[in-house]
Amino acid sequence: MWGDNGSGQCGLLGLSTVPNPTPVAVVDSDTSPPQTVPVLELACGEQHTLALSVQREVWTWGSGCQLGLNTAIFPVWKPQKVEHLAGRYVLQVACGASHSLALVRCLGPQDIHRPPVDKCRQCNQLLYTMTDKEDHVIISDSHYCPLGVELTEDEGRLEAPALTQGLKTSPSEPDLPSHTSTSPAPDPSSDPSQDLERDESVSANGGQPASDSDPSKGGVVLGAKSSLYPDEQAVKDYLKKLSDNTQTEHTAKATAGGLHTLLPSVGGLTSSTPSSAINNLVASCASAVGERVASTYEALSLKKMMNFYLPSGPARSGGPAGLASVVPCVLGDNTTERVRQEDSLQAKKSSSTGDIREEEAEGLRRRLSLPGLLSQGRYAVHLLSSSYTLLLSPRLLRKAGRPRTRAVALTPLGGAVPEAQEVFPTLQTEVWSWGHCEHGQLGHGDSLARLQPLCIKSLNNKEVVRVAAGAHHSLALTAQSQVFSWGSNSCGQLGHMESPSTIPRLAKMSEGIRVWDVSAGERHTLLLADGDCIQPIIYYSGQQVKEGTEDSQAKQPGQQEEGEEEEQRAGGYTQQPVLLPFCMNLRYVSSVFAGGQRCVALSDRNVMGFIASLHELASAERKFYCKLSNIKTQIVRPLLELESLSSALGQVSLGLLQTLAGRFSLLCHLTGQHAASLTANLRRSRDVKSLLVLDHASIFLDSYLEYCCILGNFHVMGGFQTLTKPSLDLFGKSPEQLQRLSECSEENPAMADLLVALFYLPTRHLHEYGRLLLKLATCFEVCSSEYQRLQDSCSKFEALALQLKRKKKDAEYTFHFWKSFPGKMTDSLRKPHRRLICESSNKALTLQNAGRFSVNWFILFNDTLVHAQFSTHHVFPLATLWVEPIPEENTGLYGLKVITPEETFTLLASSPMEKAKWLRSINQAVDQVLSGAGQDSASTNSGSGQKLEPPISRTAPYTFYKDGRLKEATYEGRWLTGKPNGRGVLKWPDGRIYTGAFKNGLEDGFGEFIAPNKTLNKNDHYQGHWKDGKMHGLGTYRYASGEVYDGSFQDSMRHGHGMLRSGKLNTSSPSVFIGQWLQDKKTGYGVFDDITKGEKYMGMWQDHLRQGTGVVVTQFGLYYEGAFKDNKMMGTGVLVSEDDTTYEGEFSDDWTLNGKGVLTMANGDYLEGSFNGEWGSGLKVVGSYFKPHLFDTDKDKTRAVKLGRLCVSAEDKWQAVFEECWTQLGCEAPGRGENWKAWENIAVALTTSRRHIQDSPEVLSRSHSRTLESLEVIPQHVGPITMERYHTIRLYLIKACDTPLHPLGRLVETLVAVYRMTYVGVGANRRLLPQAVNEIKSYLSRIYQIVRFLFPDLPEEGGLIPEPTTTLQDKKEPGSTDAPLESPKPGRVVSSSALLLPVLLPRLYPPLFTLYALDKEKEDDVYWDCVLRLNKQPDLALLAFLGVQQKFWPVSIPASKPALGEKQQVLSSTKDACFASAVETLQQISTTFTPSDKLQVIQLTFEEITQEVQSLLKQDFLWSMDDLFPVFLYVVLRARIRNLGSEVSLIEDLMDPCVQHGEHGIMFTTLKACYYQIQHEKIT
Repeated sequence: MWGDNGSGQCGLLGLSTVPNPTPVAVVDSDTSPPQTVPVLELACGEQHTLALSVQREVWTWGSGCQLGLNTAIFPVWKPQKVEHLAGRYVLQVACGASHSLALVRCLGPQDIHRPPVDKCRQCNQLLYTMTDKEDHVIISDSHYCPLGVELTEDEGRLEAPALTQGLKTSPSEPDLPSHTSTSPAPDPSSDPSQDLERDESVSANGGQPASDSDPSKGGVVLGAKSSLYPDEQAVKDYLKKLSDNTQTEHTAKATAGGLHTLLPSVGGLTSSTPSSAINNLVASCASAVGERVASTYEALSLKKMMNFYLPSGPARSGGPAGLASVVPCVLGDNTTERVRQEDSLQAKKSSSTGDIREEEAEGLRRRLSLPGLLSQGRYAVHLLSSSYTLLLSPRLLRKAGRPRTRAVALTPLGGAVPEAQEVFPTLQTEVWSWGHCEHGQLGHGDSLARLQPLCIKSLNNKEVVRVAAGAHHSLALTAQSQVFSWGSNSCGQLGHMESPSTIPRLAKMSEGIRVWDVSAGERHTLLLADGDCIQPIIYYSGQQVKEGTEDSQAKQPGQQEEGEEEEQRAGGYTQQPVLLPFCMNLRYVSSVFAGGQRCVALSDRNVMGFIASLHELASAERKFYCKLSNIKTQIVRPLLELESLSSALGQVSLGLLQTLAGRFSLLCHLTGQHAASLTANLRRSRDVKSLLVLDHASIFLDSYLEYCCILGNFHVMGGFQTLTKPSLDLFGKSPEQLQRLSECSEENPAMADLLVALFYLPTRHLHEYGRLLLKLATCFEVCSSEYQRLQDSCSKFEALALQLKRKKKDAEYTFHFWKSFPGKMTDSLRKPHRRLICESSNKALTLQNAGRFSVNWFILFNDTLVHAQFSTHHVFPLATLWVEPIPEENTGLYGLKVITPEETFTLLASSPMEKAKWLRSINQAVDQVLSGAGQDSASTNSGSGQKLEPPISRTAPYTFYKDGRLKEATYEGRWLTGKPNGRGVLKWPDGRIYTGAFKNGLEDGFGEFIAPNKTLNKNDHYQGHWKDGKMHGLGTYRYASGEVYDGSFQDSMRHGHGMLRSGKLNTSSPSVFIGQWLQDKKTGYGVFDDITKGEKYMGMWQDHLRQGTGVVVTQFGLYYEGAFKDNKMMGTGVLVSEDDTTYEGEFSDDWTLNGKGVLTMANGDYLEGSFNGEWGSGLKVVGSYFKPHLFDTDKDKTRAVKLGRLCVSAEDKWQAVFEECWTQLGCEAPGRGENWKAWENIAVALTTSRRHIQDSPEVLSRSHSRTLESLEVIPQHVGPITMERYHTIRLYLIKACDTPLHPLGRLVETLVAVYRMTYVGVGANRRLLPQAVNEIKSYLSRIYQIVRFLFPDLPEEGGLIPEPTTTLQDKKEPGSTDAPLESPKPGRVVSSSALLLPVLLPRLYPPLFTLYALDKEKEDDVYWDCVLRLNKQPDLALLAFLGVQQKFWPVSIPASKPALGEKQQVLSSTKDACFASAVETLQQISTTFTPSDKLQVIQLTFEEITQEVQSLLKQDFLWSMDDLFPVFLYVVLRARIRNLGSEVSLIEDLMDPCVQHGEHGIMFTTLKACYYQIQHEKIT
């Protein structure tokens, strides 16, 4: 600064005047270390200076109460912050001689998005306290400051970001000056060389550089070799390199106020005319200001990078990490900070919150929340949409929430509330003033001085965008281009004659003059305004100076502007602003300045007409905003405030009107913001890059589109007609005002037409945008990017204008239609968003086969087709309407077939033209409804040649109305020509819901069904397959009563094989039935387990009753087989108790004997006669008693009762299960059907199951899916069977039976389930063993029948597959040429057990083996006793006892710790050592399942024995049975197999018949013999 410093206004200690420009350090001492504050704008008064920092805080120095500081000691040399405005967002400052003004943004929700002032500047306590909860932080603002600095206004505010300078790690590391850029810069720390350029200060006249300021002298800790200001040239180069922005100026703005001048940065060559480019050079080279970091997170280093980008994405800063650099972006009037936190290089050593980068962008508002409130190292910031939000205490929220904007989470760009669009300049501002007030220049209505800033309430809501101060008067310019002035009016400088002049009043301007820049000198005011032409005009008011004052012109070399100083006329006093006629010679003036007694205007050269176009765009927008504001205040608001409005309009229209007014004011507000930003652009950068209408065209387009949609809706509902009466009441019979505002040129227009014109007025402005953007584009080369952008935006606006025009036409057409439509129907059919497309009042379309006198009127809207008759009408929603032309085969009828879910009818058109028109219209309307563009998209013009056919298959909701199954049900899902088809949900009004697949309008496929049970107040729930609207196929039905049925359905009835569990919980269900059902009844074979009684019934059923033959076993070991009738044991039967007491004879009821019979005791005695009574409770007997074995002659006639004659034969069991499998393969009866069809069905079953499972992949394991994939390959199933093919078939069957998705696998799974169900639990009764074995055999033969159906060339049971014959050459192996030819090998015998037992038996083994063990219990006990006794003997003794020939006794055995080749002698005490390997082999018999595997084990045991004996005898050896048997007996004993009897029986029962007489058969006989031998071994 330089000039008069008598009151400290140059900020330098000890000098009364400062001759040369000298740097002033604005230092924030609250931070540690103190940081230099970058300055954005300056203003000078007579004795004080104000500076506005990048942080939007006001700093001040000098003398007098106009400083606004809490101090009585003047002068203040050192810049101080004006605490009273701390935390406010200050947009601009101005200084009068002895008063100060500040333009401040109103507190709004966007201010919550700024980090907090952490401590009260007065009492140094925390303003906000944080309470850490588990997952969030609660911030409370209940601070009360005893020093009385009014915080009430500020409490809702969270203040400028707390920034800390990256801490120095060593003194040698310089803090580099921060550069500026207007376009994306390289990554931080990518260009240190640029930053290290030597900085020089250029003095005012461009002379020699000022000396580098020594840190000790300047009091600012700066890095080596850096002065306070960056080298101008370096910055210029840097900017050029970064952004190539030729229109950026680097001279900062200064206001010449008193007798001292200043420039925030000495840039360029300075003249007395400051340039307007305040924004591009930031005044300080230290990093951005940092406020003290709140103590709560002071010690934590923030090792996280939080990048907060604004949607417009301006530059990243170019400085290295560790610096916070400041990047202005030329956009508008007010600035935004973006805080970016990155891992700083020194973060580990720093105690700050890491390095916070701060970028300053003009015209962008802050959109961040607290950057990093850390709660014990966690972020406490919740991420919401695109902005960051905090949990704030309710008080903060209350203060923040204004009704029109959203509370905390700001809508991201493009949201509905323009205020929340961070890019636009704010219009919600306040003017604050302080200082001396002897002339009323503070505007508070009195002349009292104010020591601290105070808000001028009368200017609230006036949308002030700029303030200016003369020596003793003040000016405020509003967005609506009006000027308010107050203060001293000694020379008419206020531009009006009203008094008192202590409150703001409007300056008198002629109609249509819109002021957009103001400046004030000592006693005069300069106004820059729009007139009738594009060129701006200048008005002057105030003191007139005599002729002959100096008239000099100063040009700025190297810049595009020309500064022209104006002469001032003689004369005394102006009563209102006067036009300066010579201003037209100045061409395009972009800003005016006044100071002392001088006036300055800055005008631009109009290269290529570019400046003229920019001026025209800004002027048009200002004019439009004034227009909209007038309509809003003079028409819309008074209308809404009318009392009679709600009665006149009715509920719907009133709601629409209120929404419309809201949209209108949003549009108006957006225009105001845009006008303000265009004005700012003129004053500052004058370039295309910062035009918001290019970057954010979508905001404009969306606002207009939404406005128009609601306007159309209001129009259609006849809103303007109903508004006529209220409007007439309001505006009287003379609608001049309306006519003027609506620019309506008609003579005596109707009120409704005026209102329509008025509300449609904004849409005309779109053409204006298009025209002006195109005009701007012509100033550029066609290939340039600017041209491209302008051209694109222009076409967007033009396209929207066309679309809105069409919308208006549609609305008008629809509105006129409703006027002519009969009244009753109008009410129900008229909907705001509904538009008419075409209608058949001209008889162009009639209903086929309609009666002679019937009236049929078809009306097509954009969402429905309405069929109206005399008094009724029917509405068909378009989403579920299909139309197809009927071919005209010589009938001469032009028909259209219309299909809807419940009706199909034919429409006849009067001509082919009409038919085509209706077909196209309906199809287009349907297509638009389906694409979701229903009401927004304009109906495509009829000339469009393309034939749009909407898809036949579509997704849509529909409610059925006709009587029937679906009456009032709602369906939502896929459709195909009028029928539900595909996935969907069907809901009935009574609560039934079906979710699943549909086909041809009926449930078909897999689906879930829920039906509420009113009595139990629970739901029935079915999940399974459907066919033709009925449950059909497999499914699970859970009844509300708690019963669960799992099985087959047919026609919604239980039919086929199924299991019913009843009981509260399935785990402890008291009864289970598994078996065959016929039309919802248990009929056929089934097993019923009554868990409460402990009985199990296996037999025939009919109509839920036990009827026919059956078996009952109980948990107490009773066994009954015989006849049942009507659910009772009735007829002949056999009853056996646990101790083998048997009764055979007549029964009359459960366990009740009645009639003839024989009772046999366990010892063979028997009673013959007639019996009466219940078993176990005393029987009445009339008959004879026999004791047979007293008489040897009767010995043959022992009375052993043969069980199993009176039970269901194995072949008749589970027929339903097999039938289902056959049906799945496409056969009506077993074996009757086509082989290829069966394979096709298998393939279909597998693929559909796989598709079904892919929707829920968690069901399948990976191996399972691999199995499925391999099964999809159909093996070769025709042609002769060879061994090779036999093996592929075997492998295929193993895989198929592995997955329940294959019909065979499903069959096996069901059989395993029923088998276990039958023979587990109570069913584990030894008397059931023969039935269990027969059941398995029957399974085998029946499955084999299916396998032979699939592979027809397999031989029958026991058939042969010939071995492959090999040629002689192959047989003659080298060395055996002279060997005789071998006899032909026998082929492979095919049997069901060989093929299928390996698959089936392992699964059935546990229940089956349990039965064997129970059956052989006694014998096994005898055998085991013997085994235990004999095993006490050592080996040699046992061998001797068993009579093994001595030559077979092993002499030595491999030693337990063999040294090389050493053998251990068998001693008389050796135990468990002889034939050990054979013993081990035999023990494996218990680990195998199938007989063939068990026989294999026996064979291996024999081979092991033979091997050992051969190594003993050292020669080939053939066994004789006499020799072999004792040795084998020894091995069996030593193997100690617990249930050998069961193993033997199992092998015997299930052995493949073809093996019986072969080698395996003999070996098995040997084992069996050993078993009996051991039992009967007499031990002497």
